[in-house]
Amino acid sequence: MDGDAETLPVPRGRRTSYLLVLVVLPAAGLAAAVPAAWGWGVGPRDLAIAAVLYLVNIFGIAVGYHRLFTHRAFKARRPLRIALMLAGGLAVEGPVSLWAAEHRRHHKYADKPGDPHSPWVYGDSGLALLRGMAHAHVGWFYTARRRSNRRHWVPDLLDDPDVCRFDAAYPLVVVASFLLPAVVGGVWSLSWTGALTALFWGGFVRYAIVHHVTWSVNSVAHTFGDRPFRTRDRSSNVRWVALLTLGEGWHNWHHAEPTSARHGVLRGQADPSAWLIRCFERAGWAYDVRWPDPARLTGHRRPG
Repeated sequence: MDGDAETLPVPRGRRTSYLLVLVVLPAAGLAAAVPAAWGWGVGPRDLAIAAVLYLVNIFGIAVGYHRLFTHRAFKARRPLRIALMLAGGLAVEGPVSLWAAEHRRHHKYADKPGDPHSPWVYGDSGLALLRGMAHAHVGWFYTARRRSNRRHWVPDLLDDPDVCRFDAAYPLVVVASFLLPAVVGGVWSLSWTGALTALFWGGFVRYAIVHHVTWSVNSVAHTFGDRPFRTRDRSSNVRWVALLTLGEGWHNWHHAEPTSARHGVLRGQADPSAWLIRCFERAGWAYDVRWPDPARLTGHRRPG
């Protein structure tokens, strides 16, 4: 179990803000999208804006927040580090240092007491598991009385001036996440209507989808799927999660080798995030990339 040095209490006001931004608003955005699509519909311009921002956000989380800053699976030149930090921040999932701290704690205690978001926290079957999946997906943002102590989990990031500046400016990044699609939609259509519809589809709905797609790794990919590699937890591979998260759903190998830059290591496991890292490496923007070691792949495989 994590000790007091590893976590800090969360003030009630902050827990309420987590509830609003990370639980209520994304759910409301998805709920509003159904009658909106049925009523006035969604045009190609708004779909294009939302799709581009979705890709930016998911790559920003998968390649930037996760593989670069949390697990140090590769190193990046400063302009790329800043760009990936911004792309991940636009997903509105929190400052990079807090995101990384929570995820490093998750890996230490994965599916055991101390894991901030295990779906197995209440039990192994029936309603207990359904409750656990809801907890792992979004519930833990509000119910957790303690959050990861950044000074304990990510001292390397707190000593990075760029990360500190980014974390301080994070509220402005959140504003930009919604202002950007509205501006693009307005300029593209030369109308206020275009700005408003882009704000809805490219802003609120996109942010809601990005959140639920990302959180599905915590909930679905620790509950269902196959586990070809030996791990100390219940991390698994779920193809549709991997498709939507651009490779993050190949979660079993990730928990076997967290610092690996590639998560999809078996035949047929497409990993667009690893492909993007390879492109950065070839361009000279990324270096010291930790690609999978064939010998370690074999060593982690389950028999049969």
